[in-house]
Amino acid sequence: MSVLYKFDDTNFRQAVLENDTPVLVDFTASWCAPCKRLAPIIEQLNQEWAGKVKVGHLDIDANPETPLAYGIMGVPTLILFKGGQPVERLTGFVGRERILDKLAPHL
Repeated sequence: MSVLYKFDDTNFRQAVLENDTPVLVDFTASWCAPCKRLAPIIEQLNQEWAGKVKVGHLDIDANPETPLAYGIMGVPTLILFKGGQPVERLTGFVGRERILDKLAPHL
């Protein structure tokens, strides 16, 4: 069973930008209802992609620097990083199939 990573302003560079594996970051907040609806989908993708994609959350309230650096204007926002660069972005609640459609070409 693969554990979801907890990204923050201090570990983001090493855990995401300097990672050889693609990384899916779920920019989220504890007060966000759509984020809570998205969480089980993220958990499921984390299990399915174990070993192929690093998946985790970043709380925008506790870690304001990283969301600011990537222009996060709303949550949830998913960004797929590959080779240290953002290659795909989805904002708002989106279903599993839409996430797969957008991210699969990069994996």
